Amino acid sequence: MKIICIGRNYAEHARELNNAVPTEPVYFMKPDSALLTRNRPFFYPEFTNDLHYECEIVLRINKVGKYINEKFALCYIDAIGIGIDFTARDLQQKAKEKGLPWEKAKAFDFSAPISSFIPVSEFENMEQIEFSLKKNGETVQQGNTKDMIFSYSSIIAYVSQFMTLKTGDYIFTGTPAGVGPVAIGDKLEAYIGDKKMLTVNIR
Repeated sequence: MKIICIGRNYAEHARELNNAVPTEPVYFMKPDSALLTRNRPFFYPEFTNDLHYECEIVLRINKVGKYINEKFALCYIDAIGIGIDFTARDLQQKAKEKGLPWEKAKAFDFSAPISSFIPVSEFENMEQIEFSLKKNGETVQQGNTKDMIFSYSSIIAYVSQFMTLKTGDYIFTGTPAGVGPVAIGDKLEAYIGDKKMLTVNIR
C-alpha cells in the first residue's frame, strides 16, 4: 500500500503558510512505515525542533484504478477515516529554500497516525464532512470537506493519471487552517463530527 497526501487543499491553510493557492492538486508520498495505528503514542523525533500537526480526512481506496474518470471516482472509495500528517516544519523550510524534495520533513517513520475507518454508506453526504482536532483539550483545527479546493473525485482522477491506485491505498486529502507545533506531553484528539476517532499522545 501507499499513502498519497494532498498539499494546500484548503485556501486558508495555504495562506497561513504564505503559499500560493494551487490551480491543480499538489501531492507527495509517505511510505507504509509512516503509518501509526491503534492510538499508539508518537515519539518526538530527534532530528526536528519544530514538529507540526496537520489533521486531515483520509480516503481508503477499495480497488485498482488507472486513468479514472472523475464521474466514476467515488466508486473507488469504500471508507473514510481521519489522520495526522506530522511535518518537521524546520526541515521542510530548508528543503523549500533549496528547491529540494520534502520527504525528509514529511515521510519519516510514524509521521501518519491514522484512525479506524467508517464505511462510506454511513455518511449522509461524504463530501460535506465536518472534522476537528483538539490539542490538550482545546480545539485547534476545524474543517469541512466542502471547503476543499479539489474534491475527492478530482483528486482521484488527477493522481490516477500518474500512478495506479491499488486496494488499501490511503489518500490524505489536505488540512484546514490552524496547523501548529506539538511538544512532548501533548495530547491530540481527532474527530469526525462529534465522534472521537483518533488519539495521539506525544512522548
